[in-house]
Amino acid sequence: MNATKTTPRPRERALCLQQQQHRRARSCNLGAARASTSSASGTPVHSRAPRQWGSNGHGNSAANGSGNSNGASSSLVKPGKTLKSNHDCSWAWDDHYLEKDNLWATIREEVTLISRAEPMLAGFLYSTVLAHRTIDESLAFILANKLHCKVLPAKLLTQLFHECFTSEELREIRAGFLADLQATYERDPACKKYSQCFLYFKGFHAIQTHRVAHHFWMQGRHALAVMLQSRSSEAFDTDIHPAAKIGKGIMLDHATGLVVGETSVVGDGCSILHSVTLGGSGKTGGDRHPKIGRDVVIGAGALILGNVRVGDGSKVGAGSVVVKEVPPMHVAVGVPAKNMPINKNRHIHPEAPPNKSAPPPPPKAPPLASQWTPGLTFKVGSWLGIRSAEEQRSGPKPVKALP
Repeated sequence: MNATKTTPRPRERALCLQQQQHRRARSCNLGAARASTSSASGTPVHSRAPRQWGSNGHGNSAANGSGNSNGASSSLVKPGKTLKSNHDCSWAWDDHYLEKDNLWATIREEVTLISRAEPMLAGFLYSTVLAHRTIDESLAFILANKLHCKVLPAKLLTQLFHECFTSEELREIRAGFLADLQATYERDPACKKYSQCFLYFKGFHAIQTHRVAHHFWMQGRHALAVMLQSRSSEAFDTDIHPAAKIGKGIMLDHATGLVVGETSVVGDGCSILHSVTLGGSGKTGGDRHPKIGRDVVIGAGALILGNVRVGDGSKVGAGSVVVKEVPPMHVAVGVPAKNMPINKNRHIHPEAPPNKSAPPPPPKAPPLASQWTPGLTFKVGSWLGIRSAEEQRSGPKPVKALP
């Protein structure tokens, strides 16, 4: 009996095509992992752009100028975490900060080393970092995959974020997220690598989502801005109104429970911990939210209510309730918060000469004899066998004869 060749059914044909696509994607991920593990020490890793797989299944090789990690191994040496060098508490790009291209090369090198140590994460790290040519493209992909939902595809959000990060007119957004990344790496002791903040810190992701939402709010596209704010609130547990103005070099540590009102203003170089509320007092409308200066530290659980100003370089203690103005270089602690000046003898800036400490106060003199209590003196004297002046004038006491 001769066997006849049968043509596959449409459903079987679709399954075969789907299996081929899975094989191609798997081979792409395995190729990246093998390339990272087989690279010899001292040779540049990923000197060429990774192979991009399109929807038609054909690979397209793109030039990767910024992704080249030549010389990035030296940038892996973590610089010392120092304070900012400027005296006016404004954000400054210090010498030890990495530029955009060097920062992206450092992140790629860190991710390559991680994928070599943890092969199980090779696919994740390749899709989020190594498969992209620029840091803008990678961050847009990460934010889109964290904010997408069933009715809002990640591909649409990726295009939206990428346009904002790469536009020359919106260079402030790009400068903002680069400064935020440097600030988080410098101030957060738990941040050991740039890639750790770039991939996993939801405070960093929340503030970048707000920057894009604020751009659309200022353009009058309020519906799109509120949509991004709503998705950010669900994904990162932060509620930042799109109209709030936030500066550069911001660190949101943990960021859980953060609330920032509509008319709030946050200056450059601020550090805000979790469960912080910048809200209104509920008595007035219009401009009703706090104005935070530059280089301000707000502790966990602090409440700053009303249109009050917190001066530059001030600190708000954890759990404090601030309802009045805080002068510059003061500490506000308590419920309600009380202002205390920061010790001027404290060495704040590295290059500022330390103030000479004041001489120690003189020791307290012992109390004078005239301040002693006469009754207490008489009792103590009688216990010690000391006779008073009246007893001395009356003469010696008669001695009793022994029986």
